[in-house]
Amino acid sequence: MHVFVTVGSTRFDKLVQRALSDSVLDILRAKGYSKVVVQCGNSEFDREAFEQAGDTWIRRDEGEVEVWRFKPSLQDDYKQADLVISHAGSGTILDVLRLRKPLIVIPNETLLDNHQQELASSLADLGHLRSSTVSGLPDAIQSLEPSNFVPFPQFNGSRFREMLDEEMGFA
Repeated sequence: MHVFVTVGSTRFDKLVQRALSDSVLDILRAKGYSKVVVQCGNSEFDREAFEQAGDTWIRRDEGEVEVWRFKPSLQDDYKQADLVISHAGSGTILDVLRLRKPLIVIPNETLLDNHQQELASSLADLGHLRSSTVSGLPDAIQSLEPSNFVPFPQFNGSRFREMLDEEMGFA
């Protein structure tokens, strides 16, 4: 099984470092995940245990860990993942929930007005995802039960069109 961790276009050192920590990797392995891919953005991490292969850093021990900074699109990574661990950016959350992938979000508390926490809490309260803190990530993974998630409603384009028509005075 495969885990994808993403911080999007932000810098979120604490999440990247925690995701690459032995405690988190051990729990993931114990739960059957053999591959961990981390999109680290501009975040810093300890590269000593990794081999660099172009723009990617790879570590192979009891499983495979791959780290890279940016790609034009993360859609393929979301699709390949059995679990996504992410910052709580709205675009990432919506992309992953629409694919009906299990999602753990970690709000980046260093961002202005902590808006990510509000979104994460609301969607967690609705049962669509699991919200955690960086320090609580190991427990969030350990206790994760993907079958308990409430499927996120699919986008209804006709409702958007109705709202736009109403706003523009066409309705």
